Amino acid sequence: MSSLHLRLGAPTPLDYFATLVASDEHFPLLEAAASLAQDENPLLDTQAVLATLDQMLVRLKRRIPVDASVRVRLGFLNRYFFNELGFAGNLNNYYDAENSYVSSVLRTRLGIPISVAVIWLELAQGLGLKSVGVGFPGHFLVKTACDQAHIVMDPLSGQSLSREDLAERLSHLGLYAEGTQPTERLLAQLLLPCSPRALVARMLHNLKEIHAAESDAPKLLAVLDRLIVLMPQAWGEYRDRGLVNVRCGDTEAAKRDLQTYVNHVHDAQDLQQVNQLIDSLH
Repeated sequence: MSSLHLRLGAPTPLDYFATLVASDEHFPLLEAAASLAQDENPLLDTQAVLATLDQMLVRLKRRIPVDASVRVRLGFLNRYFFNELGFAGNLNNYYDAENSYVSSVLRTRLGIPISVAVIWLELAQGLGLKSVGVGFPGHFLVKTACDQAHIVMDPLSGQSLSREDLAERLSHLGLYAEGTQPTERLLAQLLLPCSPRALVARMLHNLKEIHAAESDAPKLLAVLDRLIVLMPQAWGEYRDRGLVNVRCGDTEAAKRDLQTYVNHVHDAQDLQQVNQLIDSLH
């Protein structure tokens, strides 16, 4: 009886995630990002992921003079990370969900910009560098404070990006006219630091797109559960989870989510359709 009670009371991967993301003040980015893979592998040991990064950091610190400048520390980090360890983009299989799982990226050394950036940022901050993630359109970046300025980098290559490089990336996305230059104000806005919560949300949205494209309802539901735990007032995620629950035949859960959406979003263009769907479920 008691062992059965213990099994029933054991925390789920979602419970564990909820404890990690409960506070912005103490938000363990690496651990929260690593925990996303527990939807695929519930037995994944996130502490082993943290230990692997700790070992990398110890090896790296041994090589760097104690009084090394920011640029010197950054140089050591990038040579170790990109040249020696070989972290890079998984260009041959870019839209594989594994690219969003930190544990898989650590194993293969291949990922997408945001997952590779999470690992790089953990090492950078362990070296005392003032480095942050940047939610740049289309391609996640990192930047490091250095000599009253910032060095902006591509986390898949370590390449430093100039103002012209950033403008070219924007033009390729159709966000700025080719041959012209974005204003300083626009660039400053696009290079604002990405909070740990926003970073994990972006990782989850990547997974959401992948599972939606594959029409994998169970995995899509797991991602939506995490998004709602992470951002309880992201009302559009309740709608989306409700629609997936409709497909899965869970009428009661669908009604709860859809009703939550219409109760909080009063000017959305799809309110009439959602209300009609709720009525049909009754």
